[in-house]
Amino acid sequence: MSGRRSCQIRTHLAGVTPGTYASRNDGVSCEPVTRPGYRPWSDLPDTADTLDLMKSQTGPQTMKPATAAKKLGVYLPATPAEFQEGVVSRAELNELQTDPPQWLQELRRNGPHPRPVVAARLGVSIAGLARGGVTEPLTTEQIEELRQEQPEWLEKERATQAEVRKEAARIKNLKKEKGARQS
Repeated sequence: MSGRRSCQIRTHLAGVTPGTYASRNDGVSCEPVTRPGYRPWSDLPDTADTLDLMKSQTGPQTMKPATAAKKLGVYLPATPAEFQEGVVSRAELNELQTDPPQWLQELRRNGPHPRPVVAARLGVSIAGLARGGVTEPLTTEQIEELRQEQPEWLEKERATQAEVRKEAARIKNLKKEKGARQS
């Protein structure tokens, strides 16, 4: 009668346990249905046994040009063709960040800038840019013009952003005080 409980569980929870019958009330028949050539579920190796079979990464880690442009904070269509067409390795990205070439310095200085950069320079959120009707990338010159003009939407979005930051700081202080009281 040993193993009766496991047999009962396997027939009751049919289809859940690999290697058992897929019907419910099949009586006392608890023969596994594992096909020849496959290991029964009970013979599967432990996770610790399979860790040594995992391959370590052999090649360099690469990314798409769009991802690299996003990490560099530049607008992809404004980058050189060779940057747009190839892949960028992690080492190349690090080199571009530490020692930027002339084209990258020029793009960062004059633009066109992607929306996250435009939003940060104007002191608003990306959604605030969209609400203000700014959907295309802007150059540094265009950003400065917007700052000088101070349109109504920009003032409103800056005020909204200031409120959001103020509320985030208030919540952070509350959590800090609560943590200090519990200590």
